[in-house]
Amino acid sequence: MTTKRVLVIDDEDGVREIIQFSLEAVAGWEVLPAASGSEGIDIAQAQQPDAILLDVMMPDLDGPATFQQLQANTTTCHIPTIFLTAKVRTSEQQQLLDLGVAGTIAKPFKAQELVAQICDILQWSE
Repeated sequence: MTTKRVLVIDDEDGVREIIQFSLEAVAGWEVLPAASGSEGIDIAQAQQPDAILLDVMMPDLDGPATFQQLQANTTTCHIPTIFLTAKVRTSEQQQLLDLGVAGTIAKPFKAQELVAQICDILQWSE
């Protein structure tokens, strides 16, 4: 089995570090960190990750705007994207899903459950 490569786009250093540690330690995945939407778009185009974890609320280019740009680009539109969001109400989650993302993971998340949540959403085997 090839190692999964996951792009993590989040403006909070601590969140990126927790996610990176969790995915590398629990699943052995390679993590590509990005601190902004525009940086994430550049990395997605160049590195072609297997999936993207994308924070919804970021300055400048927020998650939905970043996702729209990824979807508009033929080199990145096929990459499954999961929103990381503090919005936990069902109606808010549904609005995000309606944009076309693969799923949502609520913040704060439990680091030890993150891999299982990603695998469940993307139908990857752990």
